[in-house]
Amino acid sequence: MKTPRDILFARHHAATPRLDAIRHEILSAEFQTENSMPYYLNLPLMLWRELVFPCRRIWTGLAAVWILLFIVNVSQRDPSGFRAQKTPPPSAEMILVFRQQERLLDELTGQNEPQSAEPPKTFSPRPGSERRFETLTT
Repeated sequence: MKTPRDILFARHHAATPRLDAIRHEILSAEFQTENSMPYYLNLPLMLWRELVFPCRRIWTGLAAVWILLFIVNVSQRDPSGFRAQKTPPPSAEMILVFRQQERLLDELTGQNEPQSAEPPKTFSPRPGSERRFETLTT
């Protein structure tokens, strides 16, 4: 007993050579157009076909979102922030206040206290015969 699959294969078996010929024509035409140009010149077209064209709705949506974000960003800017503002130099009173604050900070952090470290010893090398060897006993 034949299965439905076998019956369908037998019915359409005659179309196989014609389908193979059509497939061969299409593939040979495709490879001829792509191989006629160097690879680096054909790359943008391949990228368009493989990356952009199949997902054009997604790319359109992403572009619309970016345009919307750009419009919102531009509308939120402060127009007065574009001009550079010159600040006047600090007055003598302000400089005096800053110096007092620095002194107070130095007093609070203890940076004003003099360091009680002994001066570094100078190293004078001696000949090997004058070296002292100390032995440690425990």
